[in-house]
Amino acid sequence: MALVVICGQPCSGKSTAALFLAEALKESESKQTVRIIDETSLHLDRNQSYANMTAEKNLRGVLRSEVDRSVSKDNIIIVDSLNSIKGYRYELWCLARAAGIRYCVLYCDIEETNCRKWNEERRDKGEAAYDDVIFEDLVRRFEKPERRNRWDSPLFELWPHKDGIDKSCAAILDAVSYLTKKVDSKTQDVKILQPTIATQSVRFSEANSLYELDRATQEVINAILEAQSQALGGPLNGVSLGQEFPTFNISRSVGLPELRRLRRTFIKLTGQTSLSGRPPPSDADSAKRMFVDYLNRELGTA
Repeated sequence: MALVVICGQPCSGKSTAALFLAEALKESESKQTVRIIDETSLHLDRNQSYANMTAEKNLRGVLRSEVDRSVSKDNIIIVDSLNSIKGYRYELWCLARAAGIRYCVLYCDIEETNCRKWNEERRDKGEAAYDDVIFEDLVRRFEKPERRNRWDSPLFELWPHKDGIDKSCAAILDAVSYLTKKVDSKTQDVKILQPTIATQSVRFSEANSLYELDRATQEVINAILEAQSQALGGPLNGVSLGQEFPTFNISRSVGLPELRRLRRTFIKLTGQTSLSGRPPPSDADSAKRMFVDYLNRELGTA
């Protein structure tokens, strides 16, 4: 039904906000089924998870995969983590869009000095806390959400140090209203994300169509990697697969892991039952066009 992304500096009150939001949702008239996904629920240590860039990337991957498995139109998922990288919030927004559900961000806005103080108090009490080096690194790299970004909107803001956090906070009440409000043809203030043609789940009619899709998308990836290799790190002016295909338009280098992830998502979405719209192509050339359009859309807005 919805995906809620909790965002904030380390030790800014995110977990407390997540718990109060979950409690308020369960007590609402709609009696929502709510699940919180965080490092603790996945048995991950916060210092080990942010010890270096590789560990942090793995953490985001684990959280993203768990969200991908959990989102549905029957429950509300709350992602309680730093979610400090705007590109990562965009990826979570894409999961909500592909699932056709509501999405919002709950931001704990607090001064760094207060976060640092709360972290030290937790350490003194023997509670889970960040090491100083890790804490300072996370604070430095934090990317504040901006409501003008679609992946940061709607944005509900909390001020934990000034107002405290409880179920009666305006931001939590507004979030509950947004997440539980019934939607009809006259509803204007609630947005349910809709899959685009490129991300809709569609059905292939021929027995070998998934094989053709797999082969066609791999050929596209090979062409992109070859073009980047020939450019020797220089700028790309687009990758052409032939006159009958659209051009892959991107000026930055795209790594193989990112391309593989996008390919897996595309195949997963394309191989399932159609939601709506025109039927998918069942030949390799049409699959290539569809995949290039998908890459242009996803990478062009990331």
